[in-house]
Amino acid sequence: MNRRDFLNAGPYSLIVLATDAFAQQPPAPHDFTTIAPANAPFAPAERHMRFVELDTDVLVAGGGLAGVCAAISAARHGARVVLVQDRSRLGGNSSSEVKMHVVGANHHNARPGWREGGLIEELRLADAVNNPQRSWELWDLLLYDKVVSEPNITLLLETTLYSAVVANGRITEVAARCDKSEHLYRIRAKVFCDCTGDSRLGLEAGAEMRAGREPRSEFNEPLAPEKPDNRTLGSSILFTSRLYRTPMPFTPPAWARKITKEQLLHRQITSWEYGYWWIEWGGDRDIIADNERIRFELLSIVMGVWDYIKNSGAFPDSRYWAMDWVGMMPGKRGSRRLLGDHILTQHDLMQATFPDSVAIGGWPMDAHPPEGFDRPDLPPNTVLRPPEVYEIPLRSLYSRNLANLLMAGRNISASYVAFTSTRVMATCAVEGQAIGTAAAQCVEQRITPRELSRDPQRVARLQQTLLRDDQTIKNLRNQDPLDLARTATITASAGANPQLVIDGVTRNIPDRKGDPAELHQWVAPLPAWIELRWTKPQRIRTVEITFDTGFKRQLTLSAQESQQVNLLRAPQPETVRDYRVLCGGRPVAEVMGNFQRKRRHSFAPVDADTVRIEIAASNGDPDAKIFEVRCYA
Repeated sequence: MNRRDFLNAGPYSLIVLATDAFAQQPPAPHDFTTIAPANAPFAPAERHMRFVELDTDVLVAGGGLAGVCAAISAARHGARVVLVQDRSRLGGNSSSEVKMHVVGANHHNARPGWREGGLIEELRLADAVNNPQRSWELWDLLLYDKVVSEPNITLLLETTLYSAVVANGRITEVAARCDKSEHLYRIRAKVFCDCTGDSRLGLEAGAEMRAGREPRSEFNEPLAPEKPDNRTLGSSILFTSRLYRTPMPFTPPAWARKITKEQLLHRQITSWEYGYWWIEWGGDRDIIADNERIRFELLSIVMGVWDYIKNSGAFPDSRYWAMDWVGMMPGKRGSRRLLGDHILTQHDLMQATFPDSVAIGGWPMDAHPPEGFDRPDLPPNTVLRPPEVYEIPLRSLYSRNLANLLMAGRNISASYVAFTSTRVMATCAVEGQAIGTAAAQCVEQRITPRELSRDPQRVARLQQTLLRDDQTIKNLRNQDPLDLARTATITASAGANPQLVIDGVTRNIPDRKGDPAELHQWVAPLPAWIELRWTKPQRIRTVEITFDTGFKRQLTLSAQESQQVNLLRAPQPETVRDYRVLCGGRPVAEVMGNFQRKRRHSFAPVDADTVRIEIAASNGDPDAKIFEVRCYA
């Protein structure tokens, strides 16, 4: 139903499913069967709203990490971008509204060495340095700063997309509203990106999609249920608490659930500073339409669990602890998934390779009982870990029936089983970077994502662009014909194999323990220098350097103390801090205090037969470490 049909539908009510036999809670203080009087029609017109028309190259709907990375990558590649976010802040489940720590291919360092590169690494490094106090609101501010500092991005916060116009199989425009500013937007674009999680843009545009769980027979997936159903993963609400100097009593609200030891049989409480992901509910409901009921049930469970911690006598050490924050927005895991030219499956995550691979994942296939906390007889999750990081193809990141629609996040084209892995936020972020770059190239070349995916030369260009931007693509290396460094002779002050800076790989490939199985970096004692030399002068205006930022450790903002092990909220010690770049012996860049992994230096063109990087200091390591040097005319 489009918005106009909905407005003309007259009275409406929201019917809520009855609680199943496993739920045990007091009657809700509110009537959830209706959220509006039966005879309350909508206003016939938006008489006091201002109408605003925008024209852009790329429209990104959704401002979680997928949308943020999609918008930034498209903008940095020259596209004009409008980013529409329905909340007051960016980051989605990683924002201060939910406070979920960002996880991905390295699986909380169970797969050490496989932290994602690219934009998500840029964001994580900046947060570690500028937010050592672990403030979630400063993470919000960092994302806001990164987006508004891009001159090609127009950011619309607290703005909800509510309709789309489609002609000849292409989206031509969308409508969005911001009640805070009383604006109604009409936004035209050439390429559209659905990063909403719930596939709201795809829904309004009529994209083919699915929800729930496929039968085992459809893709022959051992982890799939025998029969199809409309169930998914539930939502969660987190809380935080802290230690005080005096006893901190707690009296639960009347509507809190009464939690028993039996309900926690498979749900261990080992600390209580950062809530519990297993406080999960609603996967057997309509995860979207029943959002208000899900919020209430999750809050009632949170209050009940905290009551059990504080007042059951089982945790006397909690006497001096008190909640200092509780989420009010359920953190969703799953809902609708858009269908692309390829549907990722369990088999793909276990062993497949793709010619159009544009990103990696690596989180386990992580299934939860849809009833969540209401199934205390079941473990809260079961996992199957892919043997290696896996590839994500471009064909799973665009719509199969809308020619100019891309998607990234938990709504990509995947079976339910594969989705339980691809849904985590660092994986969503690298998908976002991939589609943002693809969108910019589609705009530039006036082609569709499908046309891009079917042309090997265009796919290769996309992949090489992503690699240049520090995106990790498995089994691919730098083969950019425009990179002058690839033809240079490399010498250095010390250290073995300085030619590794042009071998095309920007990370050490780890073994199962995280130790390097393949080395792809130059290492030399500080102070150090490395030099590229050509037989004749080259015209150079850009030098790019990829440093080491300690992929062997985890790097995420988390309120959970157990996640702080081997996690530095500071510049990473391996990273080069102070250095300068010389072309033909003339300084063209000097940097003090670097903490980022990927650095680009552009300057007035220089004709030079050498590029030299002189390194004075790192952020703590005794050696200088560089993975890659690139040079461009």
